[in-house]
Amino acid sequence: MSLTLPKAIGAGLATVVGVYAGQAAQYRRQAGKAIAFPHPVPPGSAEFARWTEAACSAPLRPGNRVQVLRNGDQIISGMLEALRSAQETIDFCNYIFWKGETATAFAAALCERARKGVEVNVLLDAYGSAKIERSLIPEMERAGVTFSWFRAPHWYKAHQFNNRMHRRGLVVDGRVGFTGGFGVADVWMGDAEGPENWRDTHLRFEGPAVRDVLGAFLENWNEATHSLLGRPHLPELPCFDDGVAVQVARSSPGHGRATAETLLVAAMLGAQQRVWITTAYFAPRRGVIDALVATAGRGVDVRLLVNGSRIDKELARRAGQRSYATLLQAGVRVFEYEQTMMHAKVVVVDDGWANVGTSNWDNRSMALQEELNTSITDPGVVTELEKHFHTDFDDAEEIDPDRWQARPMAGKAYELLAESLRHSL
Repeated sequence: MSLTLPKAIGAGLATVVGVYAGQAAQYRRQAGKAIAFPHPVPPGSAEFARWTEAACSAPLRPGNRVQVLRNGDQIISGMLEALRSAQETIDFCNYIFWKGETATAFAAALCERARKGVEVNVLLDAYGSAKIERSLIPEMERAGVTFSWFRAPHWYKAHQFNNRMHRRGLVVDGRVGFTGGFGVADVWMGDAEGPENWRDTHLRFEGPAVRDVLGAFLENWNEATHSLLGRPHLPELPCFDDGVAVQVARSSPGHGRATAETLLVAAMLGAQQRVWITTAYFAPRRGVIDALVATAGRGVDVRLLVNGSRIDKELARRAGQRSYATLLQAGVRVFEYEQTMMHAKVVVVDDGWANVGTSNWDNRSMALQEELNTSITDPGVVTELEKHFHTDFDDAEEIDPDRWQARPMAGKAYELLAESLRHSL
């Protein structure tokens, strides 16, 4: 017997609540479990690269040219230039595609190339891009763009609602790739010069690793469209003599501990001198906090750069603040960025390894979402990112342990409330 509409809606809501409750219960059981790494290896070493290949299914790709893009002025112009140069294919996915000038410019570039005969495929997360200008979708489709939503909400897919595609990837002609924290919205415009202009880091690269960014796109595209992309998207890729080694790790929920957490915690546990972390949202489970504490306890310079009062999700900030006392007592230096909203997701370890990705240090990125993280083994890239860190530290307030301990009770109560929702933040 077929369900009536009210019954179908009720069944869908019951399923959502049941799945959420089950995930929350599982989180509470797993939250304090540490990742054991009896014989950690230093990131940047050949041994760590082999470990990443095996543990994270991230092949080592030497010979890539990598360009670090800082903030919207560099990111937006770089991506639009690449889009407008496309000759055969464009494969583009993003979590965020909102209304505004930036979205209109991207849609126009995609449409122009499609009208010129370029095969253009666009995949957007149905939740993250819900604020898109709806007229842009038929406009792109009329121009010849193949458009699809990733996991559009349906009652019979309620069990997937909390698992989103947080990946950002652009591959042009199969040869030029982009990934990082950027979303298509006007808040990314500018150079983080004020509260309306977000701070972010993105990568542009050429070489063998571009295929791994394409692979992440194909994985989500196949699920959304039930179609496979072939030959024009997969040209022979050069291995540049002056290039650097890159490993691209995909992370998905539902396969034990997600790759994002495994990679980042292993890099931290293998650090010899420093671990510097920038993240938009910091609210990991207790096991990750314990790993940070243990790393600082070995004398490693551990610094955490997170959002201050400019954050767009205050509840997420408060959940992270619940861990500050523990971190500060262990010697972790905590900085809250006050210039604008910090959206970058960057880690540097020692002098030769860096990771730029889509993953935040929260349960949503480390357990619930599709993510993409790019590890680079190169002192030059690390030095460039180190300069970015120092600039950002200057625009941040370092948390003083004594002052933090004396904060008002109201703040502590807010943190406790946020802690109860840490699973889904």
